[in-house]
Amino acid sequence: MKRKFFPRIMGIAGLGLLCAAGTAVNAQEFKDHIKKEFTVQKAASTVLAIYNLEGSIDVQGYPGDKVVLEIDEVIHASTQEQLEAGKKEFKLGFDQKEDSIIVYTAEPYDTRPGQGRWNERHIDYRCQLEFTVKVPYDMNLDIRTVNKGRLAIADVGGMLKANNVNGGITIKNAKGTTEARTINGPVTINYLNVPPDTSSYYTLNGTLEITYPDDLSADVQFKSMNGSLFTDYENTETLPVAVIKNVEKGTGHGTLYRLDIARRIKFGKGGRVLKFETMNGDIYIKKQS
Repeated sequence: MKRKFFPRIMGIAGLGLLCAAGTAVNAQEFKDHIKKEFTVQKAASTVLAIYNLEGSIDVQGYPGDKVVLEIDEVIHASTQEQLEAGKKEFKLGFDQKEDSIIVYTAEPYDTRPGQGRWNERHIDYRCQLEFTVKVPYDMNLDIRTVNKGRLAIADVGGMLKANNVNGGITIKNAKGTTEARTINGPVTINYLNVPPDTSSYYTLNGTLEITYPDDLSADVQFKSMNGSLFTDYENTETLPVAVIKNVEKGTGHGTLYRLDIARRIKFGKGGRVLKFETMNGDIYIKKQS
């Protein structure tokens, strides 16, 4: 593939519940399988949020009207006493409202954003949750995990938010506005159409590889401290560098502004904004083959 190369830059800032019977595999491990279903009236205006701490989330779109969750739960402990404490204490939360379904760990800590219950006490066991999920095609997603897992989404056409820390993100056949962010791992996405609004892609340590239709028209902003941008699109034009002003609060010195610098490239006729940022990794913007 013929590529264009843009050198790196240095920025200023850089509802039925079925539980399979749980069994103790040995003195240090307990496994359980949970299945839960939610009926969705209007998938296009409903968000499924999954806030995981340890383990992968795999979401597949399908032509139905239910959200189907299958969760493999494994509790790990050093002693039988610690394992029994985990079996007694660990609880999942499932909240359904008209426009949202939220899945999270409720006890012994709360994984929902902003709950602030991570360090109340020392916990001698850990629980890994592996999610396999089916959602209606038009569903909107907000899925997050932290350790020992990947995020994978396929055939979901709504708005997508995917946030990982120690693992990659893969999205196939996307259509909607996207925010994909991880710290350690690659982000790989292919689109069936160009996202309709501003979308952003970030990894601190990894590669960004995003594939769009041939008719891409967008203003691309990109930053990479130790990487470069590559593309096989021919119709591109370098735009003036953008200075982005971000408000910083809570410093004790009133309102301050942090200034970032981003290179800009116009693809096609320009228009919607696509933002790419990585610290240690390259950026690939590719045409569908």
